[in-house]
Amino acid sequence: MTVVPAARTRERTLSVITLAAGEFHAPSLSDFFPPAVLFEGTPFELDRLMLVRLLMTAVLVVVFLLAFRSPKIVPRGLQNVMETGVVFVKEQIADEVLGKETGKKFLPLLATIFFTVLFLNFSGVIPGLNISSNARIGMPLVLAAIVYIAYNYVGIRKYGFFSYIRHSIVVPDVPIALHVLLIPIEFISTFVLRPFTLTVRLMANMLAGHIMLVLFFSATWFFLFDATAWMKIFSPFSLLAGIGFTLFELLVIFLQAYVFALLAAVYIAQSQHAADH
Repeated sequence: MTVVPAARTRERTLSVITLAAGEFHAPSLSDFFPPAVLFEGTPFELDRLMLVRLLMTAVLVVVFLLAFRSPKIVPRGLQNVMETGVVFVKEQIADEVLGKETGKKFLPLLATIFFTVLFLNFSGVIPGLNISSNARIGMPLVLAAIVYIAYNYVGIRKYGFFSYIRHSIVVPDVPIALHVLLIPIEFISTFVLRPFTLTVRLMANMLAGHIMLVLFFSATWFFLFDATAWMKIFSPFSLLAGIGFTLFELLVIFLQAYVFALLAAVYIAQSQHAADH
C-alpha cells in the first residue's frame, strides 16, 4: 500500500468550500486549472472556471433582459443602472475616441466588450465563485482576437489590404535609411503586440488579484485555526488587508473593463486614420 505524504493531500484547488471545511491551502496556479466537472475527455469538457464563465455570461444576459424588457422614458431601478453603464461607454469611450457618428456604429461592439469583461471579472469577489475566468488566458484571448479582427477589418475596408498595411507600418517624413529599423518595429507593434498586450494585461491583472485575495483570506484562516497560539494575533491584520484589497479589486475590475474597451476604440480609430500615421 502506497503511503501518500500529508503535504501531497493538501494540493487541492482553493475555494470557499475548502476553507469552510477547516483546511488551509496556500494559493497556487492549480486554482486556474481545476479538474473537469462535466463532459471530461470530450471537446466540450467543462471545469469550474468554465462553469463560472457560463454562469456570469447568463447573469449578464438576464440582467440586460430584465433591465430593458419594458423600458420606460424615465428609467428607474435596474434599467437606470444599466442605462448609466451604456451611456458611460457611449460618451466616455465611443464618442470620445471615435466621434459621435463613428462611435454610434461601434457602440454595440464596445459595450459588449465592456460589460463582458466587467461581469466576468466581478465573479472574482463573489463568495462561492471567488475567481475571475478572465484570470485564465482563454477568454482574454478571444476578446483580443475580436478586437484584432475588428480594427484590421476597418482599416482594410477603408484603404484596401496592401494600402492599409503600408500606411500602418511606414512612418512618413523620415530618412529612408531609418525605414529598415522602423518598419519591423511598426509591424510588430501594430499586428503582434496589440493583441498580445490586450490579452496579457487583462489576464495578469485578474490572476494577480485572485492570488492576493486568496493569500490574505487563507492566511486569516491559517492564523485563526492552524497556527500556534501566539500567531493568532496576526489574523485581524490579514483579514483587514483582505477586505481592503477586495475594495481595491472592485476598482481594478471596473478599470480593466474600461481600459480594454477604450483600447479597442483607440485601435479602431487608428485603423480608420492609418494614412495620418
